[in-house]
Amino acid sequence: MKINGNFDNLVPNYLFADVARKTNEFAKANPDKEIIRLGIGDVTLPLAPIVVASMKKGCEELLHKETFKGYPDYEGYEFVRSAVSGYYKSFGVDVKPDEIFISDGAKSDCGNLGDIFSADNTVLVTDPVYPVYVDANIMTGRNIVYASSNRENNFLAMPDDNVKADIIYLCSPNNPTGAAYSSDQLRLWVDYALKTTP
Repeated sequence: MKINGNFDNLVPNYLFADVARKTNEFAKANPDKEIIRLGIGDVTLPLAPIVVASMKKGCEELLHKETFKGYPDYEGYEFVRSAVSGYYKSFGVDVKPDEIFISDGAKSDCGNLGDIFSADNTVLVTDPVYPVYVDANIMTGRNIVYASSNRENNFLAMPDDNVKADIIYLCSPNNPTGAAYSSDQLRLWVDYALKTTP
């Protein structure tokens, strides 16, 4: 059995663990300073009562044979997909329940979707970037190129025709900067992708 050696290329500590450590060290050394935390998101208020009540109701249903659900459909429970469809409909957007896929979250999806593509692809990510976009590709062994998002470009990296990429990660609004591309800027990325991919 062979081990995937690409895992050795990961940064030893998860970015947010380092941010938390440095923040705690600073807070301890500077107890009089107010800290605005821009690290990993976390809840700051208790759950809304309706959420707690719904979770209790869902657990209670799992206790009884008549209301027990078991594993959901591959696409997610139909009643959840219908609720999502209804939510979008309230904004005038017609998305049918069979067009909706309920997953365990975007973070794992970003890693899992990459498994479709060969490790020979070059990946372009804007920098700074949410760590999973980089780590998932490092673990696969893909070549990664960075497009710098900085103060000079308002933290909105734009395409460079001299850079060839097979897979492009754009996060808008960007995490962690919060910068958001306009429709015209996104159009430039689409044009770049169409021009540089076979």
